[in-house]
Amino acid sequence: MKHFPLWIVTALVLALSSCSPIQRFHGYAPDDMLLSEIEVGRDTRETVAQKIGRPGMTGVMEGSGWYYVQSDWVQEGWRKPVEVSREVVTISFDGNDRVSNIERFGLEDGEVVTLSRRVTSTGPTGTTLLRQLLSNFGQFNPAQMIGGS
Repeated sequence: MKHFPLWIVTALVLALSSCSPIQRFHGYAPDDMLLSEIEVGRDTRETVAQKIGRPGMTGVMEGSGWYYVQSDWVQEGWRKPVEVSREVVTISFDGNDRVSNIERFGLEDGEVVTLSRRVTSTGPTGTTLLRQLLSNFGQFNPAQMIGGS
């Protein structure tokens, strides 16, 4: 049996490993089983933190919701990474710091798509950060930026 030089074996291993996709996972979004432990109208910020942990993002306004974001990426060879999945779980709180709404969003074809929603009978009272950001698309006027009216 003939032995191959070490550099040939190394080059072959590197070539084969560069073909296999590399997966990366960023962030955390609780699954439906964990979210089912949260009771709308009963749980508070503290009990939510105990049950599923604190989020990586919160709303910019005092008393606004919590946002859990998870993204899955795949990189094949020399190509740039591609985001293959994104989930955003939003938990809204009422004026008494009790859970008023739980929503899960996915990103498909560049649009936010609601995957699941649990809402109290009165519905959310405030606008979430995600809704504020999405409502501002298309309202940009370049003339306002350069001093025009």
